[in-house]
Amino acid sequence: MNATDSPPLLNSGGVLRPVLMLALPVLAEESLNLLVGLTDWYLAGNFLVGEEPLAAMGLLAYVMWLIPSFFSFVGIGATALVARFIGAGNREQALHVTRQAILLGLFLTLLVMAVCFGGGPTFIRAMNFTDLTAELAERYLVILAWAVPFIMFEQIATACLRGSGDTVSGLQARVLVNLTNCLLSAALVTGWGPFPHLGWEGLAIGTLCGHIVGATVLLVILLRGRGGIALAWQWEKFDIPTMRRILRIGLPAGFDLLAVIVCHLIYAGIIYSFGKTAQAAHGLGVQIEAMSYLAGSAFQVAAATMCGQSLGAQNPARAVRSTLVATGLAMATMCTAGFFFFTHGEQLAVIFAREPGKTTHLTGELLRIVAISCPFLAVLQVTSGALRGAGDTTWPFLTTLAGLICIRLPGAAWLGLSSIPLPFSDLEIPGFGWGAQGAWIAMVADVAVRSVLISARFAGGKWQHVNV
Repeated sequence: MNATDSPPLLNSGGVLRPVLMLALPVLAEESLNLLVGLTDWYLAGNFLVGEEPLAAMGLLAYVMWLIPSFFSFVGIGATALVARFIGAGNREQALHVTRQAILLGLFLTLLVMAVCFGGGPTFIRAMNFTDLTAELAERYLVILAWAVPFIMFEQIATACLRGSGDTVSGLQARVLVNLTNCLLSAALVTGWGPFPHLGWEGLAIGTLCGHIVGATVLLVILLRGRGGIALAWQWEKFDIPTMRRILRIGLPAGFDLLAVIVCHLIYAGIIYSFGKTAQAAHGLGVQIEAMSYLAGSAFQVAAATMCGQSLGAQNPARAVRSTLVATGLAMATMCTAGFFFFTHGEQLAVIFAREPGKTTHLTGELLRIVAISCPFLAVLQVTSGALRGAGDTTWPFLTTLAGLICIRLPGAAWLGLSSIPLPFSDLEIPGFGWGAQGAWIAMVADVAVRSVLISARFAGGKWQHVNV
């Protein structure tokens, strides 16, 4: 590969500037995502009556996390391959991977929509939701299911563009997604101006319309060409070997994310068993906590892209430097956010409720607990991203599985519940009975241990030699 073929990220002498060039648009994009979630929480807490809408929003936040993650099998594999091909100067192969990734995404879309329509009510009730809370969640999910094809295209198109080094296109699409979502949801929930007063359904319709806009914008960007990737209106044949390469990288990482979500749902189910106040406080706490790990997500993308392209250009030392710089920047940002959670957690919670009460007080306590995990989470997020960008996706998956199954879930049950029934028997193990606070302490312990394990893998250097 000659200098004219090398991507701009590899032409820079240092790594700080390209890391920031990659991370800052993603940070802005993720901040906009968070703004939509916080807007929905604000509307539910201030314009809808009772704790039930807030409790339902807590569950739906997991659903909105789960649906895009189904497409992570494809997106993560496509990012790693596109980054390698762009780093090696082979743009035609990068484009081919993008086309095949979208075809895989179309197949997955049918499966996800079938699950949403057929299994939604069962899932909601399995999470200890009943009565009005369950009804609200079901009504929202029926509307949200129609957004799945557009969510798929957003996820995969953005992943391929990020692999090429373009993190701006995703931001551009996300700006329009979130503007549409926020403005339309607010108008439909409140009945502002000429819009009908739809209440709860207005939140779901705003979300659906936002994703339609986002997918359309990204389709136009790819048809025009960006980051060395330009789609065309032509029939694309299934290339099984390429799809296998995508899935060989993406499946461990996808299972990693799905394992996280499934374990999180079991974990949340333990917390939801403590009642509506715990349900609402946990959901609101997770939403506010997202302010801290936005930086981790942004620098995770930067580390993944820099590692993939650097290894494609046969420069592993640059991959290491990029990861260390990204980790340091993420830690500085997230620790600052954690300090703010520790000192002003309850005041943040009050913004999203009509008035201070049990929910806001419990949310403040949970935020003080999670503040301790911020430096560990920064290391875990960025280093895992670097390994995935290099194509080393199995180790993060195994680490995640071990941490969640061996630490978080049993820890949440032991610290949160007053007694733990043993399956297939009438015996019970005494627990500490600390409620939601105990479950969040278990979460902090899990993150701390996994950050040490993933750092050990990165320090060993075997990821530099993974064949993708």
